[in-house]
Amino acid sequence: MNRRTVLQGLAAFAALPFLPACSQAAAPATPAGTAAVTSLAHPPAFWRDMVSPAAFKVLFESETERAGSSPLNEEKRDGTFVCAACYLPLFESAHKYESGTGWPSFTQPIAGSMQTKRDFVMLIPRTEYHCARCGGHQGHVFGDGPPPLGKRWCNNGLALRFVPGSETLPALRG
Repeated sequence: MNRRTVLQGLAAFAALPFLPACSQAAAPATPAGTAAVTSLAHPPAFWRDMVSPAAFKVLFESETERAGSSPLNEEKRDGTFVCAACYLPLFESAHKYESGTGWPSFTQPIAGSMQTKRDFVMLIPRTEYHCARCGGHQGHVFGDGPPPLGKRWCNNGLALRFVPGSETLPALRG
C-alpha cells in the first residue's frame, strides 16, 4: 500500500457524510385517491410513556432489537401491522414473508405510511425507514426481497403492533 492509496481512501471516507444529500431514497409513491399522512411535530419524549422502554429505544433512539427475539416473526394471521407508537397502519399481513433474517419482513408497506433516508451508521449506505406520522424508526429496506418487487422491508418487531383482521384498528394516537 502506498501513500496515494491511503490518501485516496481517507478522502473517500471524509466524503461519506455528504453522500446522504446526494442519494436520498424515495418512499413508495402514494397512489391517487390515498389520503396523505400528516406528520406530527411531537418530540420523542412525548412517546416515552406510551411505549415500553425497549420499544422507545428502537423507535426514537434507532436501536435494533436482537434478531429472532420478536414474537411477530411467527405471526401468520390475517391482519395489519401498525406503528407501536402512533398506531398508523404500516403493513398488511399479505405482504409479510419469512426472510430468514430473524426480523419481521415485508415486501412492501402501505402506500404513504413510510419516510426513508440514507443511513451510513455501518459505513455501508442503507435505506432507513420511519413511520411517516410519528417519525418512529422501523427498520431498513434492502434490495434482496422476493419477486416481483425485490424489496425486503426488515422491521423491528418492537416498533410494531399486530392487529388481527377480525379486530377494528385502534384510533391513531398523538
